Amino acid sequence: MKAIVFLADGFEECEGLIAVDILRRAGVETIMASAMDGLQIDSSRHIKVMADAMAADIDYDTVDLIVLPGGRLGTENLGANDLVVEKCKEFAAQKHLAAICAAPSLLAALGLLDGKRATCHPDFEGHMAGAKLTGESVVTDGRITTGQGLGASFDFSFELVKILVGEETVGQIKRAICYKH
Repeated sequence: MKAIVFLADGFEECEGLIAVDILRRAGVETIMASAMDGLQIDSSRHIKVMADAMAADIDYDTVDLIVLPGGRLGTENLGANDLVVEKCKEFAAQKHLAAICAAPSLLAALGLLDGKRATCHPDFEGHMAGAKLTGESVVTDGRITTGQGLGASFDFSFELVKILVGEETVGQIKRAICYKH
């Protein structure tokens, strides 16, 4: 199994890095891919993060999942990257796509959530035209998983592990990190 977490300036660092951490603990090869002009990404709280690769250099044929962390500016920057937009459309139709916080609004803008159950940060509900908003922390409908925000980051990441690897691995990780929910 292989996952890509797209990073762009202004991304919500915890939403991105918790997904990377939990997916890697599950044995999923997880690559942080820069959607910017270089590998160093400036997060929403100005924590510098070094991506593993440029988004344009990834062989997407071997990738099972794409993850979009939120952050208002990060989501705008992801949406401004033609490759990210192209891959979101492709993965929504053929593989698996996940977005959390503000990032589901990008999927809605692309028409990928039309008629689908979804969730997002409450501040972005007005940008979710076509989606059936649930208000839940995490929602999977077909090939798309959405998460509400930073507080849902662990449950969002566990859902991705469940989809890719299975429920047993989720339980093992929860015990290993002392997750009590």
